[in-house]
Amino acid sequence: MFFASDNGAPVHPSVFAAMERVNAGYALSYGNDAATHALRDRIRVLFEAPEAEVLLLTTGTAANAIALSLLTPPWATTFCHRHAHIAEDECGAPEFFSGGAKLTLIDGPHGKLSPDALEQAITQTGGSVHVAQRGAVSLTNVTEAGTLYTAAELSALTAVARRHDLPTHLDGARFANALAATGATPAELSWRAGIDVLSLGGTKNGLMGAEAVVLFKPKHAWEAELRRKRAGHLNSKLRFVAAQFEAWFHDDLWLDMARHANTMSARLAKGLAQLPAAEILHPTPANMIFSRLPAAAHARAKAAGAVYSQSDDSLCRLVCAWSTTTGDVDALLAAFRG
Repeated sequence: MFFASDNGAPVHPSVFAAMERVNAGYALSYGNDAATHALRDRIRVLFEAPEAEVLLLTTGTAANAIALSLLTPPWATTFCHRHAHIAEDECGAPEFFSGGAKLTLIDGPHGKLSPDALEQAITQTGGSVHVAQRGAVSLTNVTEAGTLYTAAELSALTAVARRHDLPTHLDGARFANALAATGATPAELSWRAGIDVLSLGGTKNGLMGAEAVVLFKPKHAWEAELRRKRAGHLNSKLRFVAAQFEAWFHDDLWLDMARHANTMSARLAKGLAQLPAAEILHPTPANMIFSRLPAAAHARAKAAGAVYSQSDDSLCRLVCAWSTTTGDVDALLAAFRG
């Protein structure tokens, strides 16, 4: 019963098989191999973006930080939700990679920004040489609260950014889960909704360690290459990262795994809602649930072997993965129920 994070799930067997296939013989290094070039072309087709450029990395923090360093100069600030991953879970990496750019944190219910709140934060920033200037807008889908932005909601937020001539970044660590939940296409939930740069995450959804920065406007492509190298994140054997993504995209495996994780989360949320002492804090359209339960229920679950994040006596975060089973979900619910 492992619900701590989808990061802790096993790697899908198809991914290992793909890595083994590209392990035969030699290949050019630093992304000059056939697998990496083929993956770039696959992503261009998948996102309906023939000019997009793709940088492969192995950590989500590096993907977010390098992406934002392209959009936010050192004297500027990135606008994001108060609980965004870049604000709470990346140890100042976005500020470090950008040479000191700030983050402007904006409140919003259920982990989401509203156009009005974003507009207010932007208009209150800049205008004097003594303060940080307006930089970029960063959004997250699936949010850190487990909620979703629809394509229409993303478009409304990016429209605010465009009115102020600001670029937009999307942290898509769980982008596949957002696609599976909304039924949108990759293009509809990214560049067609006004996103300039996407951090496309695979590690939380069955890959061993594979992330990508997708630049829908290629003007930053060369700078992105230089920043990746300078930051020490240019892997010499990128074919193994590319192979993971190829397996992920083949026959829509990425969406199948995301749908399964979302379905298991829905099963868990339904069961929690039937417990009289349980409270679910946010809508649960994807694969993550925040819930309050009595201390005794947590004690029973932990005694039964459940592993999940708990921030106080009652509040917990429960995350389902591609490998979560109905047995796992039902056993956790039984332990909570007592």
